[in-house]
Amino acid sequence: MEGAKTENSPENYGFTKIMIFFIPLAISASLTAVSHVIINGTLSRAHHAEMIIANYAIALSLFSILERPAIVFRQTTSALAKGSTAFFNIAAFFVKISFFISALCALIGFSKLGDWVFIYGFHADADSSTSLKVTFLVLAVVILFSGLRGLYQGVIINQLETKWVTLGVIIRLMGMFGLAICFIHFGIANTSVAGAIIFLAGMAIECLVSVWRGQTIVRGNCKSGNPLKQKEISSFYFPLVFYMSFQTILIPIIYSFLGQIQDVHLGIASFALAFSITNLVISFFMYTHQVVLQFYKHNKPAVIKCVIVFSIVPSLFLGALCFTAAGPWFMTKVMGADTRLAAESLNVLKFCLIKTAVFPWVDYFGGILMLQKSTKSLLKPQICNVAAVILVIIPVVYLHPELNGKAGAIAASVGELIGLAAVFLVVSQRQKYELEKQKAV
Repeated sequence: MEGAKTENSPENYGFTKIMIFFIPLAISASLTAVSHVIINGTLSRAHHAEMIIANYAIALSLFSILERPAIVFRQTTSALAKGSTAFFNIAAFFVKISFFISALCALIGFSKLGDWVFIYGFHADADSSTSLKVTFLVLAVVILFSGLRGLYQGVIINQLETKWVTLGVIIRLMGMFGLAICFIHFGIANTSVAGAIIFLAGMAIECLVSVWRGQTIVRGNCKSGNPLKQKEISSFYFPLVFYMSFQTILIPIIYSFLGQIQDVHLGIASFALAFSITNLVISFFMYTHQVVLQFYKHNKPAVIKCVIVFSIVPSLFLGALCFTAAGPWFMTKVMGADTRLAAESLNVLKFCLIKTAVFPWVDYFGGILMLQKSTKSLLKPQICNVAAVILVIIPVVYLHPELNGKAGAIAASVGELIGLAAVFLVVSQRQKYELEKQKAV
C-alpha cells in the first residue's frame, strides 16, 4: 500500500525509539557506580577500616586492568553477532580468552609473582600481601562473570531489549545491599575479602539475569546467520581491548605530572573530585556507540540528533554547578568538601565542560568505526589523545604551577579535542576511500 512504513524505514527508528533504547542503558551505567558505594560503605564500618579499604582498592585496581578484555565482549557481540551461528563463534572465542585471564589471575594469586606485583607495583605493605592475594582471587572470578554477562548483553542490546540490562543491574544492587546488611549485622565485614565477596555476589546475579534473557533470545532466533572466523573476531576484538586500555592510563599520567604543581595536595584533590563528577555525568552517555551500532544504518539524522542532545545535556548540568549557587552547595553538602577545596574543584570543573561536550562525539565516531568493523582505526586517535595530554601538561605544570588542579583538566580537555579531531579525520578518510572504491566499480 502506498505510504505504508516498511519494517526498516527511518520512521520506525526515530528519535523517540532511540531514546527508549538508550535511556535504560544510560540508567544501568549510572547505577553500576552505586556498587562501589555499597562496598565501601560496608568496609568503612569495620575495625581498621582505612587499611581494609586501602587493600580492597589496591586489589580492585589490578582487577580493573584485567577486566578490560572481558568488558569488550559486550561491544564485540553487539557488533558481530548477527545470528546464532556468529554468537556461538564469539562464545568459543570468549572461552579461550577466559582461560588465558584465569591462568594469569591464578599465577598472580598462587605464586610469588602476586607478592611482587602488589608490593612493588602498587606499593602495598608486605604484611597485607596474603589478604590482597585472596581478595584478588575472589575478584578474578568476578572477571569471568563480567565477561559472560557482557557476552549475552550484546545479544540483548542487538534485540533492543535494553530494559533487561537495567533490570539486571537493579537486581544486582538489591542483592549486594542485602548481603552487605548481613555482613554488617553478623560482624564479618572485617577484611577486604568481604568487599570482594559482595562484588562477586552482585556480578553473579546480574550475569544470571543476562544469561537467562540472552540465552532465551539465542534459542528463539531462527536466523542462524553466517559463521564468523576466529580471525574476524580477533581483528575486531584486540584493537578494542588496546583502545580501552589506553583510556585507563590517561588519569595516572596526569596524576604523575600534578606532583610538580604549586599546591600538590589541593591540586590533586580538586582534580580528582572534579574529574569524578565529570565521569559520573559522562557515564550516563557512555553507550552512545551502541546507538550508532543499532540505528545508524536505519536513520542517521535521528542518531545525530541524539548525539547533539548527549553533548548538550551534561554540559548544561556541569555549567549549572560551575556558574550558579548550586555548585558550592553541591560540593560542600553532597560531596563533603570544605570551602577551599569546593571552590578549587569548581574552578577545575569549568575546564571539564569541554570534555562533556566532546566525549559523546568521540564515542559517536568510535561507533561508526565499530560498525565498519575497523576497530584498529580507533588506536590512532587514542594515541593522539595521550600524546596531546603529555605535550600540554608538561609545559603547563612547569611554566604555570599556580594553576594546580586546573592544569590536569586543561590537559585532559585538550587531549579530548585532539582525539575528536583525529577520529573525525579517520572516519572521513575511510568514507572517502569507500566512495572512491564504489565509483571505481
